[in-house]
Amino acid sequence: MKILYAASEAKPFSASGGLADVVGSLPSAVSRKNCDCRVVMPLYRNVSPEVRNQLTYLTDITVDVSWRKQYCGIYTIKKGNVTYYLLDNPYYYMRDGMYGFYDDCERYVFFSRAVLEILPHIDFFPDIIHCNDWQTAMIPVFYQILYKYHQEYQNIKIIYTIHNIQYQGVYGKEVVTELMGLPSYHTNLLDFDGCVNLMKGAIETADCITTVSPTYAKEILDPWYSYGMDRALVRRKDPIIGILNGIDTEDYNPKTDSNISEKYTALKRNGKKACRAALLQELNLPVDDSPVIGIVTRLVAHKGIDLIRYVFHEMLEMGCKFVILGSGEKIFEDFFHEMQLQHPEQVSTTIGFIPALARKIYAGADMFLMPSQNEPCGLAQMISLRYGTIPIVRETGGLKDSVIDAGGKNGNGFTFKTYDALDMLDAVKRACALFKDKKKWSSLVRYAMNCDFSWDASAEKYIELYKNLLETKD
Repeated sequence: MKILYAASEAKPFSASGGLADVVGSLPSAVSRKNCDCRVVMPLYRNVSPEVRNQLTYLTDITVDVSWRKQYCGIYTIKKGNVTYYLLDNPYYYMRDGMYGFYDDCERYVFFSRAVLEILPHIDFFPDIIHCNDWQTAMIPVFYQILYKYHQEYQNIKIIYTIHNIQYQGVYGKEVVTELMGLPSYHTNLLDFDGCVNLMKGAIETADCITTVSPTYAKEILDPWYSYGMDRALVRRKDPIIGILNGIDTEDYNPKTDSNISEKYTALKRNGKKACRAALLQELNLPVDDSPVIGIVTRLVAHKGIDLIRYVFHEMLEMGCKFVILGSGEKIFEDFFHEMQLQHPEQVSTTIGFIPALARKIYAGADMFLMPSQNEPCGLAQMISLRYGTIPIVRETGGLKDSVIDAGGKNGNGFTFKTYDALDMLDAVKRACALFKDKKKWSSLVRYAMNCDFSWDASAEKYIELYKNLLETKD
C-alpha cells in the first residue's frame, strides 16, 4: 500500500505546532507495517542549512495557478523509513515565518496543485493521498475536477484530516478565478456563507474525513465547537472518523532525555524526585513537599487560562506551586507576571517557549494543568503522563479520550466536565488530596507512565481505515 501524506509542516524540517508532530511521526509508524509512506511539504526558509545540504534535487516543473505558471523545484531526502519531498518556490516560501501572509491562499493553492502535478515526476502514484488541514484542502477539490479521469491518476483515494476546525481557509470569491482557475459551475463546492471556504471544499470532495480524536469527531458536529462547519459535515453520508494522535515515545522518554537532570523509568522513579528538585532550584522556588503544578501552553482564552486566573489565589492558598511557560495574550502574560511578583516563593512565570525548559517541567512537576475550552487532541497531557506528571484536564476532545479520572477504574489523571472555574478547582483539590498519600500517589504515577500513547496503536487504526477505503468502489 502506497500513501502520500501532504501537509504544510512536518518535523524535523519545519514546525509551528502539533501538525508537525503528527506528520513527523505517523508516516514512520505506518511504514513499519510494510507500507510505502512518503511526505510532501513546502521548502521553507526555516529549513536548516544542515538539512538543505542533504537534499537531493530531482527536477523542476511549472504549476498552474490560474493564468500564471509558477516554478516548482522538487527536492527529496530520506529520514528513517520515510521519503520526504520538499517543494521549492522562493517567492512563496523563502520568507520569515510560515503563515500569516496576505497571499496565504495563493501559496497553498499553489502547493495543493503542485502535490498532484509532481506525481509523474517522482514516479509515485499513491493509493492514498492523506491531506491535513486547510493548507491542503484544495488537493481533493483539484483531484475531483481536474485529475481524477486521467489514466495515471485513476483510483487514488483522498483522506482529509481536520486537526483544528477553527482554521478553515476563508477568502473572497475572487480567488476561484484569480488563483484556482476552476470553471464557475464548480464554485458551489467552495461556497460557504458568501465566501470561499477551502475546508468546506475538502469536506465536499474527499473520500473520507477524519479528525484527531474520537471525541472531537463528535464535537465538531455541534455548533458550539464547529465554527459553523457542522452544517457541511452533517451533510456527508459517511461518519467523521476520529483517531487519537500519538506521541513520539523515543523523543519523549525520561529514560533517555538529555534535557532533564536525571533519567528515570516507571519502575525506578527516584530520578523524578531529582528532576523536581532541580526544576525548583533553577526557578528559585523552595524545595519542599507542596504540590508543583506545571503549565506549558499558549496563554490564550480557549486554553482555559481564564479559569486558572479566576481561582488562582484559591489554589495558592492550598499551598500549590506553579511553574508556567508560555506566551500569548498580554492580559494573561501580565497576570502571571504579577502573580510571580506577589508570590515569588510559589509562582515562576517564563514568557516564551523554551523546549528544554518544557521538558524539565514535564519531568519535574507533580501535576500538569490543562483546562482547555476545546482541544482537538492535545499532546501535552500525553507527554506529561509519559514523564509521570499527573494531568488535570477538562473532558473535551483528545483530553477526554486520553485522561481518565483517578476516582474510577484505570484512572491516570483528574478530570472535570463543565467549563467552570469551580469545577476545575475541585479537580485540583482532589489531586492535591491524593498527593498527600504518598503510597497511592506513587502507584498513580507508575500507572500513568505505563500508559501507551505511542503511534503504533494509532497507525494500526489508520492502516485499517486505508484498507477499508481502498476496498470501497466509487
